[in-house]
Amino acid sequence: MTTATHYGADALIVCDSLVRIYQTDDVEVQALQGLDLLVDEGELVAVVGASGSGKSTLLAVLSGLDAPTAGRARVGEWDLLAMTAAQRVQYRRSTVGFIWQQTSRNLLPFLSAGENVELPMAVVGVRRAERRRRAAELLDSLGLADRAGRRPAELSGGEQQRVAIATALANRPKVLFADEPTGELDRATGDEVFAALRQANDALGTTVVIVTHDSGVASQVRRTVAIRDGRTSSEVLRTGAGQPGREFALIDRAGRMQVPAAYRRTLGLRDRVRLELEQDHLGVWADDGQEEGGR
Repeated sequence: MTTATHYGADALIVCDSLVRIYQTDDVEVQALQGLDLLVDEGELVAVVGASGSGKSTLLAVLSGLDAPTAGRARVGEWDLLAMTAAQRVQYRRSTVGFIWQQTSRNLLPFLSAGENVELPMAVVGVRRAERRRRAAELLDSLGLADRAGRRPAELSGGEQQRVAIATALANRPKVLFADEPTGELDRATGDEVFAALRQANDALGTTVVIVTHDSGVASQVRRTVAIRDGRTSSEVLRTGAGQPGREFALIDRAGRMQVPAAYRRTLGLRDRVRLELEQDHLGVWADDGQEEGGR
């Protein structure tokens, strides 16, 4: 008897019709509106979108900092909708690492760089000798061996973010999430931080998902996923980092596809459209009575 393969069965990260609704006073905000996304183990993916598109909400849900409302969300063996509060804490300690845009949120100011990296390991009971060895190894790999004894205030913004990356990697997470990690940095320093994220992906095999407004960062990954109005809308795929990309529209699990606004304006598409199945393509036409167009 053959069993049907579940959507995303082989993926590390699965979002299937994912919904996140916030209730503020009498206003209901649907930040994620049936979002679909698959990320394979070992990928380095950038997620882009305008402010309010839902990309930071997605990262918060996947990292265990927020709970989804409906749909399906899985990272590895963890079902993010079914986790208890205690399981969510365990998940954040063992499976994912997180880097904030604000450098001050990533590190404790009264601990040295080395002590910050050791802290996540101490929380899960790693012995002191192993903590020190691992912290020294991570800081050295990120070019910070001589900064181990310095506190965050004695480090530059780029150095703080690289220490934050080492701290996030301390417990060997499967996935590293980064929310605008270069947002407060100049271009040269941001490039250094992104190089550290790429190293985590290349050398350690850690899956990395970056939310960014920085087109320079987005162009340096093989796959860029765009989110619009709480759903994935398009992807840019590249043969290599820094290479020209090819953009694809995405069809979600319900068969919906977001047509870019420029296309809609040019072709006069609004309200409803007429579809015609051709031999090798799908025609999309303005409704009768509108200016006709198609492709």
